Order: sequence, then C-alpha cells, then structure tokens
Amino acid sequence: MAVTATMVKTLREKTGAGMMDCKKALAETNGDLEAAVDWLRKKGLSAASKKAGRVAAEGRVVAVAQGRRAALLEVNLETDFASRNEQFVLFSDTLAKLLLEKAPVDLEALQALPYPGTGRNVGEELTQQIATIGENMLIRRFKLAEVPEGRVATYIHMGGKIGVLVSLATPAGDDPALEELGKKLAMHVAAAAPQSLDRNDVPAEVLARERAILSEQAKASGKPQAIIDKMVEGRLGKFYAENCLVEQAFVMDPEQKVSQVVAAAAKVVGKPIQVVGFTRFVLGEGIEAKKQDFAQEVAQQLG
Repeated sequence: MAVTATMVKTLREKTGAGMMDCKKALAETNGDLEAAVDWLRKKGLSAASKKAGRVAAEGRVVAVAQGRRAALLEVNLETDFASRNEQFVLFSDTLAKLLLEKAPVDLEALQALPYPGTGRNVGEELTQQIATIGENMLIRRFKLAEVPEGRVATYIHMGGKIGVLVSLATPAGDDPALEELGKKLAMHVAAAAPQSLDRNDVPAEVLARERAILSEQAKASGKPQAIIDKMVEGRLGKFYAENCLVEQAFVMDPEQKVSQVVAAAAKVVGKPIQVVGFTRFVLGEGIEAKKQDFAQEVAQQLG
C-alpha cells in the first residue's frame, strides 16, 4: 500500500514522532495506522508526544564564532542533570554549527534543515532526542550576528547558563588586541546586563515611561518647572549610565565607561572600533518552572 503525505501527517499528529519515522512505520505496517502506532511505541519513538507539556527550563546556551560571524543558541530540557548528557551536548553543539553554516531566518527554517548524518531534518531529530533522552526538549531561540568588517566576540558563562555576542565594527582585522577587547566586553555584558546599546537604542516607550516616573518624583520637590526639567534630565543621565552598554561603568575597571575602554583599545590597534550590537541570553529566562515536592511527584507516579 502506498504511503501518502496525509497518512504520515495523521500518524505524526497522533504520536509526536518524526516525519521520516512515521513514514517508515507506515511502510513497515502496510499503511495500517494503529499498527504503525504500535511500531513506533516499540521503537520508543512515540514517547516524545507525552513529554511535550512538561516544563523545559534547563539546558544550554551555546555560542560558536568564526571571525566576522557568530551564532548564539538556547536549547532547553527539563533537568540540569540531563543538560550535561553527552548526547544533548552534541545535539546542541551541532545545531549551533548548523546555524552558523546555513543562517536560517527563523526557528521554523532551522527545524526544516537536514540534520547531519541522520536522514532526518532538525525537527525530526529533536523528536528523536526527546524519545532517547527521556525529557521534553525545546529549541527555544537563536541569534545570528555578522559585521562587514571586524569581529563578533562570544562568551559563555557557567557552562551555558548565560551566553553573549558582541559585534565590533573595525578595519583592525585579526589584531589580538581586538580579540581581547571583544572577550572582555562580552564578559561585561554577561555581568552588567545592559538593556540597550546606547541612548539612540533605548525604545521610545521605555524612555517615555521612565521620563514620566522621574517627572512625578521631581514634582514632589515643589520646585519650579524649569528646575524640575533639569532634575529629570539629570536623573535620565543616571538611567542611561545603568542601562546603555557604552555608558555603563566597565565591570573590570569601574573608573572607566565602556566607551572609554573601547577608545583606548582603538588607540592600541591604530584603527577606529565601534560596538554596533550585542545579544545576551539567560538560560530559561521567562520560563516558569514547575515547583513540586518529591512526595507529591512519587504519589502521582504511583497513582
């Protein structure tokens, strides 16, 4: 019996198994849907669908760089223990390299890419990994960065808990001082968590909200409006210094701003250097992990 795309789609929706696995199951069972479900269960490939609702807030942030280009990726699963599993580490490292090589436009395009050496695409390999490792997994987000001239620096903190990209535009090329600057700036971003690159990068709505709050605070002083306006602008300066990367105090030398550190490095290499972008991923950020005591978990498993 010929296996149709509709049959594969139906089996995939029913089991959560990968497309190629569903196609093979239907071929092995002569198109019998229920027999194909059993075939997948025996192979352990339908288990992934049962795990899909479980919270995946652990995992790894991975970075890979190649001169002017770099990729940052977050892949999640359920437990910190499993995040150190060799198979999971290999999977996430392979995805990061694939990102840098193929530069997909979004997560959907990434999942459609062929996964090396398997005959499956990335989405199908993810399903395979879920079934094998035994935890729900999620390819959550990625960022690709490239500069026409310069370097994209990377930094991974605490084995994948925080990941950073910093883009430096400069004709300095492969100067070792540029590499050192990029590493230090990436470490700074990991520690200081800037929200914007510079004043022009602050979203208008964020600035308007901050200005409104500061205005209300200044009005409580009872001073004339002209003085209040100056107070607001002065306090906005502090806001920029805390939230804009180039205006932040450099974590390795708080006496200097990041912009001053960059200017000093430019003098060393003899070429202009500009920080043109950054990305900071914190593992599991925004994912609400379920909290459940051990006794309750055991009771559920026995019930």
